[in-house]
Amino acid sequence: MRNLANKDHHPLSCLCENRRGALKTFGALSFMASGASVWADTKEKSNKEHYRIDTHHHFYPPAYQKAWLDYEDKRNIPHFVRQVSWSVEGALSDMDAAGVKKAMLSMASTPGVWFDLPLVEINKMVRSCNDYAAQMIQDHPGRFGLFATLTMVDVKSTLEEIAYVFDVLKADGVGLQTNYGDKWAGHEDYAPIFEELNRRKALVYFHPLAASCCGRLNTGTFPAVLEAPHDTSRAVVSLLLAGAFVKYQNIKWLFSHAGGTIPMLAGRINYFHGNAKNVGDFAPNGIEAELRKLFYDTANATHPASMAALLKLVPISQVVYGSDYPYLPMNTQVNSLHALGLSTAVLDQIEHKNAENLI
Repeated sequence: MRNLANKDHHPLSCLCENRRGALKTFGALSFMASGASVWADTKEKSNKEHYRIDTHHHFYPPAYQKAWLDYEDKRNIPHFVRQVSWSVEGALSDMDAAGVKKAMLSMASTPGVWFDLPLVEINKMVRSCNDYAAQMIQDHPGRFGLFATLTMVDVKSTLEEIAYVFDVLKADGVGLQTNYGDKWAGHEDYAPIFEELNRRKALVYFHPLAASCCGRLNTGTFPAVLEAPHDTSRAVVSLLLAGAFVKYQNIKWLFSHAGGTIPMLAGRINYFHGNAKNVGDFAPNGIEAELRKLFYDTANATHPASMAALLKLVPISQVVYGSDYPYLPMNTQVNSLHALGLSTAVLDQIEHKNAENLI
């Protein structure tokens, strides 16, 4: 998530102080359980050490960092302090402090890796970022994994990069943006790319960015607050209605921020599209069944209301821990998760077991 305010804390990180009281307000959120109860005595939970796999962890190779800061300077956009101060050593230190055993590296959001560059320069930037991550993995065995970035704006170079990141770098998956030039993920132009990712049985992780159509809307806030979660939902719906979840069943799909607004809009999406004449082509078992097959991270989505909506829609097995580091400190999401009153077994699933099965 991108914060355009020059502060060390994102406004959305000011989470509810009294989580237990909030949970009571939601009637203990007992509806979140599927089968066995997800709730447990907090004493049991608080006395056990959990280790974590962070599936939503940004990094900044020097060339990429410079291009980003230059991009912001030209547009009078204030820099984000925690991004400017990022370092590999700092990330490892923060991981240790938050009990994060391994972090999956991925690129951040707006403006992606393009910076208004020609295609040849975009390809160079993509390659340099993936190589930098591969070096981090080599230098710190077991601490990092990679959701490799792809060009996407050109099919040929994207297919070449897919071959490189999987066959040479041995990436764990790929990290895509929710849109590219106002073409969302389900656009037909991306079909050859998803066909190859499906052939490779790849994990495909999506991170939102502010679409050019909507990022400058004057709603009184900055794009990270509203546009980022909405763009995740646009990507999910785009893929759903294009039939991607049916056509590319070998792909494992992972979406940031609890799927954006998908948990709240699932019923609305079903109402308008669930009885379409061609629903059998894109959702043969129903729209909610397709949404339940996807994976969702918890980055900046651990407020009781957000988690209630997500866990009502999908089983626990589809939820993985994500920190949104460095935009949020890693322990922010850890503390929020542990304040929800979830059982130790469920916390273990979210914090590492589901990710171990997924990656």
